[in-house]
Amino acid sequence: MKVKIIFLTLIVLIQGFSINAAPPDEGMWLPMLVGRLNMADLQKRGFKLSAEEIYSVNKSSMKDAVVQIGGFCTGELISSQGLMLTNHHCAFSSIQYHSSVEHDYLTDGFWAKNHEAELACPEITASILVRMEDVTERIAKALSGLSDAEKAAKYLQVSKEITDEATKDSHYTARVRDMFAGNQHFLFVYEVFSDIRLVGAPPSSIGKFGGDTDNWMWPRHTGDFSMFRIYADKSGKPAAYSKENVPYTPKYFFPISLKGVQVNDFAMVYGFPGSTDRYQTASQLNLAVDEINPALIKGLGKRLEIMKKDMDASDEVRIKMADTYASLANSWKYYIGQNEGLKKLNVIKEKAMFESKFSTWAKTDATRTANYGNVISEIDAKTAKMKDMIKPFYYTQLTLLSPNILQLARVYGRLMRNLRDNPDKKEAIEANKKAIEANFETAYREYVPETDKKIFYEMLSLYHKEVPQEKQWPYIQEILKKYKAKTAEESFKKYVEDVFKKSQVVSLEKAKALYAKADLKTLQADPAITYWDKVASYFTTAIAPEFSKLNGELDELSKAYLKGMMEMEPSKKFYPDANSTLRVSYGTVRDYSPKDAVSFKHYTTMKGIIEKMDNTNEEFTVPDRLAELYKKKDFGQYGVDGDVPVGFITDNDITGGNSGSPVINGNGELIGVAFDGNWEAMTGDLVYDPMLKRTICVDIRYVLFVVDKYANSEHLVKEMKVIK
Repeated sequence: MKVKIIFLTLIVLIQGFSINAAPPDEGMWLPMLVGRLNMADLQKRGFKLSAEEIYSVNKSSMKDAVVQIGGFCTGELISSQGLMLTNHHCAFSSIQYHSSVEHDYLTDGFWAKNHEAELACPEITASILVRMEDVTERIAKALSGLSDAEKAAKYLQVSKEITDEATKDSHYTARVRDMFAGNQHFLFVYEVFSDIRLVGAPPSSIGKFGGDTDNWMWPRHTGDFSMFRIYADKSGKPAAYSKENVPYTPKYFFPISLKGVQVNDFAMVYGFPGSTDRYQTASQLNLAVDEINPALIKGLGKRLEIMKKDMDASDEVRIKMADTYASLANSWKYYIGQNEGLKKLNVIKEKAMFESKFSTWAKTDATRTANYGNVISEIDAKTAKMKDMIKPFYYTQLTLLSPNILQLARVYGRLMRNLRDNPDKKEAIEANKKAIEANFETAYREYVPETDKKIFYEMLSLYHKEVPQEKQWPYIQEILKKYKAKTAEESFKKYVEDVFKKSQVVSLEKAKALYAKADLKTLQADPAITYWDKVASYFTTAIAPEFSKLNGELDELSKAYLKGMMEMEPSKKFYPDANSTLRVSYGTVRDYSPKDAVSFKHYTTMKGIIEKMDNTNEEFTVPDRLAELYKKKDFGQYGVDGDVPVGFITDNDITGGNSGSPVINGNGELIGVAFDGNWEAMTGDLVYDPMLKRTICVDIRYVLFVVDKYANSEHLVKEMKVIK
């Protein structure tokens, strides 16, 4: 992870963030600043509460009910007993963790009938923001007068001082994050819970209805939700899993509205968006379209093809690989959509036009010329230089390092390196051994050697084909020479067969035997471990340093470019790119028309599920009970006009990490759960398009219908504060 070091000299720039005006709906805003920046817009759109009810340090507020799950999703607290709602795909790894052929919760779903039946999920944590604080001035003062080389170390030092002070004599954790390409810095303090238990999840035929075909698409009929519960010790503080722990009592939880949504209704999304790059230049976007995304699409696509074939042939393999496959497939389709969108929507052309305007503005004043006159041309030059590095950099990770056997070998490889290079560092060696022991518990749960073998030699073949020979890892030629065959593919296959035959990390039993001995000579004799060592060393010495150096230089130029943009457009309100910190997005429920003669309304119903039903296709299978409930019109309090609402769309600005975020109406009530974006706006991480950008949400009425009527888990609904 790169550290962005910025020395801020213009205090007026900081002040300027709070006085400007922005386009409606666009932006993922820091909740601490919503009162100053956004309340007029919020109220105009129909929000009826105060800024303090969104974010407050002194009393309970919505922020206390918004949870970061691991580092990848958002959840929301919906009861006084720590019940947490999120997406099915956010809980997928937990559902898989507890699944087996005998208890296939992926296929059948899971519903705990009481607290004792809830399943511990040691692989995830739940973080709740305690407070955030602007620490820009302190960091700027600490970095004042230092050289660029000195700033990096000083930044780490002062950040640690700030987080240590914030967490002293407490159980909190904290981190400092930069905003606006490093022009501002904020401290975030969290309470992190580790005793998280799975409460309920629908079968994948509901939670993933539509599968990869409907992924990123609207209209959508997916019940993408699941439920966890946060547990704490008897004093209400985070604690490791224990039978003595009790359900967490949150400072705030969301009431739930059954009133539904209409076009133009206010909608707020409150969550932890992962990453956006809205301020990139045209040349940087061209690099993504022409080089980076094609590499990702090819590498991920080939791996998915192999996995899918083996998963279809075996339920055991399907369960073991389900989570990894779903995650890779989601990314693969995203990059396809992003590339299509960048080509269709003239995003790059519009960026280039703005850059021309920026350069003209920069050269009309001597000070501007000195600060910004060459920024665009320098970014373009360094981006062009980076082009030749893309394939070696990305394909090394996508192919040479992607087989799972290498993840298994990595912990042994680190031990081998310390035994070889640092034999006197006993603490490091002991840490390596503990990492290996920890790996025994989880690493082999999802491992399928025969599939991994196929992935290994196909990835070697893809690397050999895509990366120019003069830029390839030298060991590739050694493999081809030693395992000589008619084709490179056959040579790689022979090599991989040999690795799997001789390596001790391919099974848990053999790995434990290897660990029992674990001397340098034994580790160096294992071909998977030595392969990992060779390719990792190559990447960290021959590929990563130059790439990182150039990327760092581009970061500094991007900092200057964004600073210049703010000076050029003083009446525009700028929001920081997403970086996995808590944000508020506001907008409205909206339909849309993606192309000529095509229009989509703002909601879907169960009627669409029945229309799509195809029980010969795993993506569109409908559970018998769900179909029967629909046939009988047994909808309880969740039905509307002879149907049940399933999903709706808004124009909220979200991205990855927002999965599972609460969708909130003007009264502060939960109306849905955000889970996806739409295909026509896959460029959303790079540019917000108000005409096309939509957030796809599962309607809370469908969530409760499934919990109550389908799963017979009315006791969970009774925990909630439901407003009719």
